[in-house]
Amino acid sequence: MYDYAFVHLKFTVPMAVLLTAIAYPILNKIHLIQTGFLVVVAFTAALPWDAYLIKQKVWSYPPEAIVGPRLLGIPFEELFFFVIQTYITSLVYILFNKPVLHALHLNNQQNPPAWMRVAKVTGQVVLVALSVWGWNAAQVHQETSYLGLILVWACPFLLAIWTLAGRFILSLPLYATVVPMFLPTFYLWVVDEFALYRGTWSIGSGTKLGFCLFGKLDIEEATFFLVTNMLIVGGMAAFDQYLAVIYAFPTLFPRVNQYPTPHMLLQSRLINTSSYDLERIEGLREAVERLRLKSRSFYLANSLFSGRLRIDLILLYSFCRLADDLVDDAKSRREVLSWTAKLNHFLDLHYKDSDATEDPNKKAERIDAYIKTAFPPCAYQALHLLPTHILPPKPLYGLIKGFEMDSQFTFHGSSDSTDLQYPIADDKDLEDYAIYVAGTVGQLCIALIIYHCLPDMSDTQKHELETAACRMGIALQYVNIARDIVVDARIGRVYLPTTWLKKEGLTHKMVLENPEGPEVIERMRRRLLENAFELYGGARPEMQQIPSEARGPMIGAVENYMAIGRVLRGRKEGTVFIRKEGRATVPKRRRLSTLLKALYEQ
Repeated sequence: MYDYAFVHLKFTVPMAVLLTAIAYPILNKIHLIQTGFLVVVAFTAALPWDAYLIKQKVWSYPPEAIVGPRLLGIPFEELFFFVIQTYITSLVYILFNKPVLHALHLNNQQNPPAWMRVAKVTGQVVLVALSVWGWNAAQVHQETSYLGLILVWACPFLLAIWTLAGRFILSLPLYATVVPMFLPTFYLWVVDEFALYRGTWSIGSGTKLGFCLFGKLDIEEATFFLVTNMLIVGGMAAFDQYLAVIYAFPTLFPRVNQYPTPHMLLQSRLINTSSYDLERIEGLREAVERLRLKSRSFYLANSLFSGRLRIDLILLYSFCRLADDLVDDAKSRREVLSWTAKLNHFLDLHYKDSDATEDPNKKAERIDAYIKTAFPPCAYQALHLLPTHILPPKPLYGLIKGFEMDSQFTFHGSSDSTDLQYPIADDKDLEDYAIYVAGTVGQLCIALIIYHCLPDMSDTQKHELETAACRMGIALQYVNIARDIVVDARIGRVYLPTTWLKKEGLTHKMVLENPEGPEVIERMRRRLLENAFELYGGARPEMQQIPSEARGPMIGAVENYMAIGRVLRGRKEGTVFIRKEGRATVPKRRRLSTLLKALYEQ
């Protein structure tokens, strides 16, 4: 009795609920729009087709297996299947595509490789051929009727999707397309086999080939679920392609709200691919790789941001990392001061050396010329793509000031090593240094979040958030210093205040020679960590004011870094890994669980 409803209650609804619970922390309005749009399209497209199959007795349902109400002869349970399948497959697609930065996959739209051109044309030819075969095979009361009706209905839609987004789909990693396509398909095959076995629905014997994939699962039913999930995944990917165009190219879409309008989506579809700034895409790819190699915690958290905010955060990190690397790789203090002077001049060209009457393109050309002259080629994209039109200048100059403090250190093994100088004399110097190199980064991140998520935020709330972000940045830098005492000593740096060392009867030289040795160093490490957690405790409640779109990922990134502080403070066996370069970290599983916990708590 009511077997079809039972199928939903036992299989499809619980799966939908489970996937919703898993995906809930990362779902945003865009995901809901995507899924809702596809549900409407799927329902509208399947309704007349399904009604025709039932009328021609390809499908039939025992009266006792359904509740009763119908629309165009279709049981309500079947109508619900249109919705629930689309919803399930869309959620699987969203989960597997969240780590993917779709903008990076636009580079094949102008000059795709030969294999991609061949694959797209081949796909089009195959889909046209299957549509024609399906038309001929879809004659009533033939063994090929059901398979033909599936293909003549689905293949034209697949052809349209493949024509619009084939290259983009081919450029995506397999886990972002094939896996979301086949996982729901396998699950629905099992559900279908169960329903066919129980007689919940049946296929007319004269309309099918009689072959089963397994059990009672007819090959036609297996084909139906495969092609419908291909349609859903293809539709989601096409949607993401147009979103990627909007987010990736500020010259085409200068100002994008957190949620692009339908008009923007239509514009992104109509824009000629020759207008794509592929140099920007390559620069973004370089920035992502720099992030992946240099900061595993932020790389993981960044994938949870959305839209242009995610891209701008990557570009900000790329600039900070590049500037830090220029300083760290320098062979003398003189070289460091040269780099900081060039970085300051780069900022001056953006913020100070500006003429309101100057053509923006001319200004951009002048800045680009300076970058190419003053910096190595590997630095060009990180500097060129920095979103200075959004970022406030003061924290950027402060960041360079922090590098200038670094320049005062003795360079291990350099010709300057006889001139000993350590800039962290006391607690005030330590705090100032942490503000310059980390507090400023927190303020810059908040500036991007406010600009993209809540530009109308009150000045009072902005100030509170910026202050909290600065304090949190200091806390994270204290954790960083506590973690890297050994690593820093190898390059001749001691960030422990001189006053702390004197109180413990130590000198900088003693720390450089034996950074892992005396117990007093461990006491100072713990003191740093206690200061860090005190600042963290004061700033953490203020982070709840971050707009909801960015709150979870931002708090997750902070919690992941503070997890390093917790295990350093606890020193429990198995909770810290000492990596080859001497830095402490935590297992990947713990980083992931910390991030998920932060997301679910928001």
